[in-house]
Amino acid sequence: MMMDDSTRLTVLISGNGSNLQAVIDGVGVGELCVTIVRVLSNRKDAFGLERGKRAGIPTLCHNLLKYKKQHSATPEGVQAAREEYDAELARLVLEDSPDLVACLGFMHVLSTKFLQPLEEAHVEIINLHPALPGAFNGADALERAHTAWREGKIDKTGVMIHRVISEVDMGKPTLVKEIPFITGVDEDLNAFKQRVHEIEWGTVIEGIKIAAKEVKDLRSR
Repeated sequence: MMMDDSTRLTVLISGNGSNLQAVIDGVGVGELCVTIVRVLSNRKDAFGLERGKRAGIPTLCHNLLKYKKQHSATPEGVQAAREEYDAELARLVLEDSPDLVACLGFMHVLSTKFLQPLEEAHVEIINLHPALPGAFNGADALERAHTAWREGKIDKTGVMIHRVISEVDMGKPTLVKEIPFITGVDEDLNAFKQRVHEIEWGTVIEGIKIAAKEVKDLRSR
């Protein structure tokens, strides 16, 4: 996955990794000039780790559970565990000297203990979220959008690439794609999800291109 003059990219995942696969394929056909330096998951059974291994990319699982075991189940203990986890996650990511981090289905809310060290190292962090800006922030965005459509509250949703800040899915969007619901078709949730996922794959490629160009432009000044 090494390419000359390419942006060094770390990908964070939690599940199947179909968006990661889109990136791997984009690199393979020369559509993306990035080097995927590591695929990192917070879940050891995430199939995205296997996708990374098959592509010859270094992989790592960094799980929150051991940090939770070291603290009480009180709100203070849970917060302490998450902050320790995030601080170590930042250290692990920075070991690979990435230029860019892409959260592609990474189901963990990143705190300032992760964000600050990367900001200090001038590493850009972007996230893919399956909703329009300001709509359906957080988990289960597709399910909530589909329910809202069924209830007649919305006629479109979307996907976006945005910068990561401590507020969930509230960072500045760098790319937004609207996805209308299909008039006159009672599209079930599974069909809707598949339609959105297929749009995500192209959005991820385009969003990483934008972010990689911004990184290069900043470093050439």
